Amino acid sequence: MPAHDTLSTVLNALADPTRRGMLAQLAEGDATVSELAEPYDMSMAAISKHLKVLERAGLVEQGRNAQYRPRHLNPEPLREVDGWLGEYRQLWEERLDRLDNYLKLLQKTDRDD
Repeated sequence: MPAHDTLSTVLNALADPTRRGMLAQLAEGDATVSELAEPYDMSMAAISKHLKVLERAGLVEQGRNAQYRPRHLNPEPLREVDGWLGEYRQLWEERLDRLDNYLKLLQKTDRDD
């Protein structure tokens, strides 16, 4: 994967349900590694690996406050994902509009019979 392919890096990070759960937790506010690990039945080493993937994607940043090093969400990389998905969102909305029009035509035909 090319170093400049941030979309692939972010999508890879979002591909795992544990990482998506961590992002959802961080969307509520900063959290320590221990707090992020709490809902999961896995080792701290595994939690750290998940966090490293999120950090590499730029989705999570580590704060510094003396001994307390909370993680916080950086939603900026999600803009590129949203832009990419936006193209497909428009495609699906157009298809759903056509389906809606077709269903209305079928209902009208049924009422006219």
